[in-house]
Amino acid sequence: MRKSILILAGGGPAPGINAVVASIAKTFMAKGFRVLGLHGGYKGLFSMDPDYMQFDFRLADSIFDRGGSFLRMSRYKPTETDYRENFNLRFFKDHDIKLLVTIGGDDTASTANAIEKFLEANKYRISSIHVPKTIDNDLPLPENAPTFGFYSAAASGTTIASTVYEDAKSSGSWFIVSAMGRSAGYLALEIGGACHYPMIIIPEMFNRTEITLDKILNLGISSILKRKAMGIDYGAIMVSEGVFHKLGDKELIDTGITFTYDDHGHPELGKISKAQMFNDLLDAKLEKLGLKVKSRPVEIGYEVRCSDPIAFDLMYCSQLGMGVYQLYTEGHTGCMVFVDERGYVTPLFLKGIQDPATGKILPRAVDITTDRSRAIFDHLMNYVTEDDYDSVRAWVENPAEYDFRKILNW
Repeated sequence: MRKSILILAGGGPAPGINAVVASIAKTFMAKGFRVLGLHGGYKGLFSMDPDYMQFDFRLADSIFDRGGSFLRMSRYKPTETDYRENFNLRFFKDHDIKLLVTIGGDDTASTANAIEKFLEANKYRISSIHVPKTIDNDLPLPENAPTFGFYSAAASGTTIASTVYEDAKSSGSWFIVSAMGRSAGYLALEIGGACHYPMIIIPEMFNRTEITLDKILNLGISSILKRKAMGIDYGAIMVSEGVFHKLGDKELIDTGITFTYDDHGHPELGKISKAQMFNDLLDAKLEKLGLKVKSRPVEIGYEVRCSDPIAFDLMYCSQLGMGVYQLYTEGHTGCMVFVDERGYVTPLFLKGIQDPATGKILPRAVDITTDRSRAIFDHLMNYVTEDDYDSVRAWVENPAEYDFRKILNW
């Protein structure tokens, strides 16, 4: 039997997964390997009847430019009991698997390392190489390199957000748009900036003050007031879902919104529309202020995860896939494949980017001090400043309460 490699994908989808898988398959098959794909993420490795298939060239060639993931994914995370009782070591031996390739975030990578150590302890030597992915762009890759799928997701999100903004102009209304990004505001800033939204709210903006619902709402109202002073009756507010995930439980509960709760008693924010929540709260505050503003919520989330990859990601993901073969032949294992800005492939070991105290990979935040970020805040967005106090007093008694820089303590 020919030696084999095994590919699986964990977590949620991102544009370019199929390009990575197809490039790995084509490269290894050309060198005489059998290439197996495992459905269901890690779940298949802890089953006596794993759902797997074998790639051929036609299959790899047919999926490489498609969105979504041909290999079905899952967030399955094995327990210590799974390793002791359910690991299917026979599957690796029967197929002479020499390399396990995993595609996913930091959890997927950590599990890949644990599996490699488990197999080595059972006297089955295997290499393990991880391809990092997330549309949130929050993995701390060197040189501020993007995670694959981010630019494709941003492009799809921009198409949606641009259409929404056109609707706002056509109907003389406001839209509240929320973009994915639990830990960082990359998607919201990229999409909102590309569409010239008058207000973009991301968690990194609150670097000098605590995030509160009142501050989030006042930032939105600041933009509405500024545009009123400009004689403009429409607009759109882009808010990253991350700002809500950083709110305290009590503040979320005090909103009056009905949540389901996890096993620890925390509100399950991921199950509700952040755009709808923000829109409802904003409507209530605008009504108290006597401001008549027609607003509608739009969520940008799952719609962009399975979009077709753009040219950048097709080439980027192809090199990541081919880079897996390069690292394997160089003898690397327990690492992630990384392509630097010059196009060179290098191994990236978890120990170099993880928190030494916890072992976790800390998310990368948007750098709001760069010229790019500052230009968006200073020139594209519309909000109340001290120069606008006299004009906005026509609608609110205390303009300073809606002063963008005072709200953020900038």
